[in-house]
Amino acid sequence: MTISPASAPVSDGAGIPADLLDHDLADDLARASLALARRFAHGATMWCVSPRWQPHAQHMAVEFVHPAIVGKRALPAVALTGGEIVAQGRTAARIGDVFVAVAAAGEPEVRDLMRRARAWGAHTIWIGSGPRPAPGAADHVLWIDDADPQAPATGRFVLMYHLLWELTHVCFEHPGLLVDPPASCTDEVCITCSDEGRLAEVVQPPTERFGPALVRTETGLESVDVTLVAPVAFADLVLVHAGAALTRLDPEVAS
Repeated sequence: MTISPASAPVSDGAGIPADLLDHDLADDLARASLALARRFAHGATMWCVSPRWQPHAQHMAVEFVHPAIVGKRALPAVALTGGEIVAQGRTAARIGDVFVAVAAAGEPEVRDLMRRARAWGAHTIWIGSGPRPAPGAADHVLWIDDADPQAPATGRFVLMYHLLWELTHVCFEHPGLLVDPPASCTDEVCITCSDEGRLAEVVQPPTERFGPALVRTETGLESVDVTLVAPVAFADLVLVHAGAALTRLDPEVAS
C-alpha cells in the first residue's frame, strides 16, 4: 500500500510546506498505519508518550479514542503523562501493544522506552523532527527533516498523527490487509536465525548462586541462565539465546 505525494492532504494555509509528505515519508506513514491497524485488529492498546510536549500525547490518544468521523470505530489509546514513562510503559504494556512517541531524537526517556519495548513484545512508532534517531531505534520512524525547534508547534505533528489515524482506518476497510504475513521461518529449526540473540529485560535476578533469572521477552516471561553475565539486576537488558543470557547490554546500545 502506498500513498501518492501528489494527493497528500497538505495545506500551505496551515503553515505546512507542500513537500512535508515526500515519497519516503508517505511510504513510512503507509507502512506504520498498516502495522498499527494489524495490532489493533489483534486487540492492542496504543500508548502515547511525549515527555516534553505532553499535549501531543493527549491529543493523539483522543484522536484514536474519539473518532472525528461518524461510523469510525473507537480504538484503545492512552496517553502516558506525568514522568517516568519507562516505568509506566513497563507496567502497562502487553505483548502486541504499540508505543507511539512524539519526541526529538535526543530525548533520553524515549530512546530508552523504544529500546525496551522490544523486550516487552510491543511495537514502536516514533514521530519527530530535526536530527533523526539511530537506525533501528523504532519499528517505524515518521520524521520531518526540519531543524527548526518550533516545528512541534506548527501543526506538522498534528497532521502526522491525524494521517496515521486516517490511514489506519483505511486499512480497516480492507480486512485482507489485517492478516499478518506468514513467518519467514517455517522449518522447526531455522539455519538463518538459529544463532540470533533475543532482547530480554530482567524481571527478577537469581535468588541463589548459579540460579536462573526471570526475564521478560517478546514472547513472555522466561527463566534463563545468567551465569555468563552475573550479577544482574532488575531492568538490566540482556541478549538471550538457547535459554542463556550471553551478554548484558548497555541501555544506550540496546537497539
